[in-house]
Amino acid sequence: MIQRHKEAPALPQRRKWIQGAAALAGMSAIGVPAMSFAQNKPIRVGMPTILSGRVAQLGLSSRNAVMLEIDKFNAAGGFNGRKIEMVVRDSKGQPQEAARVARELVNSDGCELLLDAEASSGAFAVHEVARDLGVFCIHTNSETSSLTADPKLRIPNAFRCARQGIHDAIVGGAYAANVAKAKGLTRWMSCSPDYAYGRDTTAEFFQYAKHFNKDIELTGEVWVKLFQADYSESITRLLQGRPQAVYSCLWGGDLSSFIDQGSIYALFKDRQFFAVNMADYTVLSVVKNVPPDLHSGNRYLRNVPDTEANKAWSDAYQAKFKELPTNWAWQNALGINFLTAAMKKANSADGAKLADALRGLTIDTPFGTNGTVTMRAEDQTIIDYADAWGLLQNKEPYMPNPVLGDWKQIIELENEWKKSKGWG
Repeated sequence: MIQRHKEAPALPQRRKWIQGAAALAGMSAIGVPAMSFAQNKPIRVGMPTILSGRVAQLGLSSRNAVMLEIDKFNAAGGFNGRKIEMVVRDSKGQPQEAARVARELVNSDGCELLLDAEASSGAFAVHEVARDLGVFCIHTNSETSSLTADPKLRIPNAFRCARQGIHDAIVGGAYAANVAKAKGLTRWMSCSPDYAYGRDTTAEFFQYAKHFNKDIELTGEVWVKLFQADYSESITRLLQGRPQAVYSCLWGGDLSSFIDQGSIYALFKDRQFFAVNMADYTVLSVVKNVPPDLHSGNRYLRNVPDTEANKAWSDAYQAKFKELPTNWAWQNALGINFLTAAMKKANSADGAKLADALRGLTIDTPFGTNGTVTMRAEDQTIIDYADAWGLLQNKEPYMPNPVLGDWKQIIELENEWKKSKGWG
C-alpha cells in the first residue's frame, strides 16, 4: 500500500471537486440529501454606472442605495440561501465605455443580471448590449421616455425602474400652467442639456404647459453641452431674450453650477425659474442660495411623499452613508426591491422567469404616491411613484407645499402622447 507523505501537496482543485462530488453521492445513497453546488452560489448582478468625474454622485448614491437594500436582503437569508453579489464598474459617463463595461460584466465577470445605473446617454448603449446578449436588465436612472415608450426600442428582457420624462412633463406642465395663469407668465425660454433626455424632456414640458395654458409662448431655446463648465454665454442669451420665466432640465453638478453662475448675473431677479431637477439634496446641498422664485419637480425629498415610511428610509440611508439620499438613490433602491420581489414570485433567479414575474408586479414601497409602485406590464416601466412640483425654499422642508400629480390624468395624457407618436 502506498502511503501519502504528511507534507505532500494538496489535491488539485479538479480532483478535490470530484472527491467532494463522490462524497455527496455517497451521502445521498445512504439517505442523506445531496446538497447542490449551486445552492449557495452568489447571484452576481452587474452594475455599470458613473463613479468618476463631475457627476460621480450619480453612481455613488446609486451604489449606496443598492447596497443598503442588498445588505438587508442578504442578512434575511437572500434567495433560498443564495446571496446577491454586486459587481460595480465605472463607465466614466461615456456611452461607449458603458457598453463595453456591461458586456464585460456578463461575459467576463459572470454576472447573470444587469442593474443599469447609467444616465440616459449610457443607458441606451447598455440597452443594446442587453438586446444582443439577451441578459435580464433593469434600467434605474435613465428618464428619457423613448427608452420604454418606443416599441422599436422595447425588448422583453429590459425594464425601467426610474421616473420618466413624459410623466414629469405632464405633472410639471399642469403645475407651471397654473403658476403662469396666476402670475401672467406668457414669455418663456428654456436652457437644457443638448442630448436625448434634455431635448425630449424640454419639448414634453412645453407641450403640456401649453396644453393646460394656451397663452404660454416659447420664445427661445438655449442648448448646452453635458458637463459644461462655463454658462456665461448661455446666461447672456437668456438675459437678452427677456423671458418672464425659464425652464431647465439641467441636473446634478451642471444645474448647481448654472444656478450659482446665474445668480452672479442676476438671471433670477424678478423672473420665475422652473428646474425639474432642483429638488434633490445633491443640488440643494451645494447651491449657495436657492433663488426666491424657483419651482421644481421633486427628485428626492424626505417629505415627498410625506409618510413615516419615506422618512424612515431616508434616516436609514443617512445613518449608513452620512449624507442624504438622491433621486438616483430611491430609484436604485426600488430597482433592487423589484428584483428581489420578482425572485420570490418566480422562485427563480433565471432572467426569463424574472421578466415574466416583473410584468404587472406591484410592491409596497416608501416611494409610491399611495404606498405602492407598479411595474406596468405593457411597456415595462414604473407608475404610481410620487411625482410632484412646488415652490422651493432654502431650508427643510425644501418644498413645503408639494403638488402631487394625478396618476389617472398622467396615464390618460401619456396614452394620447404615445398615439400621437405612433407608439400607441
